[in-house]
Amino acid sequence: MQAQYILTQYFSAEFSIRPFIVRYPEPALALLAKWASDENEHVRRLVSEGTRPRLPWGSRLAAFQRDPRPVLALLELLKDDPALYVRRSVANNLNDIGKDNPQALYATASAWLRGASAERAWIVQHALRSAIKRGEAGALAVLGVSPAAQLQLVTASVGPAQAQLGEVLRVALQLENRDNTRQKFVIDCQIHYVKANGQTRAKVFKLKTLHLAAGERVALSKSISLANMSTRQHYAGRHQVDVLVNGVAQPVGVFELRC
Repeated sequence: MQAQYILTQYFSAEFSIRPFIVRYPEPALALLAKWASDENEHVRRLVSEGTRPRLPWGSRLAAFQRDPRPVLALLELLKDDPALYVRRSVANNLNDIGKDNPQALYATASAWLRGASAERAWIVQHALRSAIKRGEAGALAVLGVSPAAQLQLVTASVGPAQAQLGEVLRVALQLENRDNTRQKFVIDCQIHYVKANGQTRAKVFKLKTLHLAAGERVALSKSISLANMSTRQHYAGRHQVDVLVNGVAQPVGVFELRC
């Protein structure tokens, strides 16, 4: 563990520390709690990043997936950390927790928002992002969003209709609050990407969180690259595009991708 403490100050140690947490959970957690107040931000980040239950490309911490309370106790020590580097890790850890324990996510996010600084409010918003994409009512309620609020799609365009690999797709929307009161809306864009086997898988892109008065309209747009990336390969076929309003999907158009 002392080696992890030194190594993390020079390069990533969130993968190599996980076997110690699994085999020696009590002493490891006690040491991590101490490190949460370390003067080095890399050490403090390791406290959060190393305990993520679903760390990407890392082994899962099944014990924390079943019971996240030991991790939440560590995140409580870091929720107002001065470094964005650490706060982003805290948000990602809490986002992980929500995938297995949504009620723990909602309760923590709600508690952290009380008297929250702008920095802590950002952590909560970022931690809730996956739950919002999934349209979870509990996450929407934490942000003061009503799933029943009426936001009408006035116009929508998706282009080019015949797109070539490497081009940029543009989605333009005009929406109107048809509710009779001022409402808060979380608006996202979703593309059903064609995969190598011909099936599709949806990916959500953030658009905007905003308040609209009764009858107020807003115009939003999103430009999305259709170039191949290390994290996303494109395949030819018909792609559906949706707008997500408070987690509820509504089709807005399609485009044909040629590769």
